[in-house]
Amino acid sequence: MLHDRVLVKSDAEGERRSTGGIVIPATAAVGRRLAWAEAVAVGQNVRTVEPGDRVLYDPEDRAEVEVRGVSYLLMRERDLHAVAADRFEGSEDSTGLYL
Repeated sequence: MLHDRVLVKSDAEGERRSTGGIVIPATAAVGRRLAWAEAVAVGQNVRTVEPGDRVLYDPEDRAEVEVRGVSYLLMRERDLHAVAADRFEGSEDSTGLYL
């Protein structure tokens, strides 16, 4: 990875379930919704994300790439909205999220 790029594997494919257990099909129209993904690789200028972190991003701002038959998303660090990682949970009053 170069510069400030982050390669992520998306969790947002397919159908979802509501908190009440209702299945929401992937084709259902919803408003603007952010999605979670797992960071797979990061460039040398990325400061806040490490491989294995979960990141929150806007699915509208993405570039898809296929590597060895697996689909990934490529984005800039500045396009991420939040980072969830275990390393943030040790501090006082921490939620585990870096916003």
